[in-house]
Amino acid sequence: MGKGESNRDDKLEKTQEWLPRMAALIFYLLNKLKNLITSLVNKSIYTRITMINVVSFIVCLSLFIAFYGSSVNRMVSQYAEQDLLRKATRSNFALLQREDWEWLPPSSDDENTLTEGQVDLINFLADVFDARITIFDLDGNLVATSAIQEVVPGTKVDQKYIDAVIEGETYTDHFTDQTTDERVYIGVVPMGQSDEDIENGILLETTSVRLNRSLAQNRFNLMAAGAFLLLGILFISLYQAMHLSRPINEMTSAVLELSTGHYTKKNKTYALIELADLSDQIKKLSVKMARIQEENKGVQNERTRLFAEISHELRTPLTAVQGYVEAIQDGIVQDQEMMDRYLDIIYSQTRHINRLVDDLLQLSRLESGIISLEKVPLDLVSIVEHVMASMESFAKIRNTKLSLKEAPSEAIILGDLDRLQQITKNLLHNALNATENGEISLNIFSNETSVILSIQDTGLGISHEDLPHIWDRFYQSRTYKKSPTNHQGSGLGLVIVKQLVELHQGKIQVHSQLGQGTTFTLSFPLMETSNASQ
Repeated sequence: MGKGESNRDDKLEKTQEWLPRMAALIFYLLNKLKNLITSLVNKSIYTRITMINVVSFIVCLSLFIAFYGSSVNRMVSQYAEQDLLRKATRSNFALLQREDWEWLPPSSDDENTLTEGQVDLINFLADVFDARITIFDLDGNLVATSAIQEVVPGTKVDQKYIDAVIEGETYTDHFTDQTTDERVYIGVVPMGQSDEDIENGILLETTSVRLNRSLAQNRFNLMAAGAFLLLGILFISLYQAMHLSRPINEMTSAVLELSTGHYTKKNKTYALIELADLSDQIKKLSVKMARIQEENKGVQNERTRLFAEISHELRTPLTAVQGYVEAIQDGIVQDQEMMDRYLDIIYSQTRHINRLVDDLLQLSRLESGIISLEKVPLDLVSIVEHVMASMESFAKIRNTKLSLKEAPSEAIILGDLDRLQQITKNLLHNALNATENGEISLNIFSNETSVILSIQDTGLGISHEDLPHIWDRFYQSRTYKKSPTNHQGSGLGLVIVKQLVELHQGKIQVHSQLGQGTTFTLSFPLMETSNASQ
């Protein structure tokens, strides 16, 4: 292997090594360019609208110019070819008008067989029609031409032109001259009368210098107009982007105001449907957040009040327990009877604390929706009778009579057994605490839609001032607190009762007069016996 071949192999190997690197570099640069364009387009509304409009306009303008140029070229070519055929036909007619015209074989290099008049006529027609005229016979030999100086001796026309003349047909064609880069149009017609034998053909050839200049001028005019339109599109794009971004910036400012807790900022009204909808949603969000803020303030205030009430309710019994325990620890209590009395007080106070904590936990579960009822068909009459039987001993201590004065054979409702017993027991317990040496009567009756339970006592009653507050947590009426027979309660019983009644889709009402007693009326949705059995 020679030295030259070795050098070529080395160059080939180096080229093969560099090709993958170049491809990777090109791919990397294209990817970077793509990321740059994407970041510019997605940077803001201004860049996105401007870039999209400009690119769309350039693409559309390029397609339009290409389509326009192609269409014009095709139409002009068709017109030029048809015009050339007309000129060839008129040339044929003009040549046949000369009586002395005789068509001879091709001229030799040293002999010109055409008369001066024939040459002048061909040149005249060539000048008039701005085309080169050539007359040829059926063998393709040149008989006469207006450009004798441009023809190489022995030149023949293409066979396709000869075939067209032999068939007695016209023929048009065009091609691009490689040396001048100009389009050349050709028209061929048979020479002679249609009823005579055809011996020769006429070929007209012309260039499209003016046409190319006109098309180039049109393209330049289109591009210049496109540049002016592009400036207009840039202006419109910037205006459109500004028109869209201004309200968005305003709404962004409104959202920032919302995030800082200012919910009273008024938003403008916008003409665009999308912006108007967004503005309306921000307004609704502002109203909702303002309402939530007010509710949170109320919840916070309620929580603060609740903690204060719980602290107060727990502090009283705890202080009492602490005092009695310290007295016992200090040895102040020496008498066994006093010791027993102190221990009874401590026990009762711890039970009160325990009951208070249990009621708080239960109320918290009720208000948070954690407690769920296991509803089944139940007879309210049986539940009331059972609770009354369990409260008889406490009623005897209070020297109070319990009686179920009116009740149907059964009153079926859909409810939770334990919770219904808790409701009844709580109300009876409160009635017994408020009534001594009196009477508590219960009545059960039903109508078309409800089962109604009323618990009426002849106890202390509740004043008109206290009546609206009995459903508040830790609230006890002043009359009840001053009563010498008051039994300590948590102040949460009626709140729990009301929550449980409402969980059964029921209602509870109270009517009371100070010194004449209190009546609680509960109503529950009636459930027919036939439906219950199903």
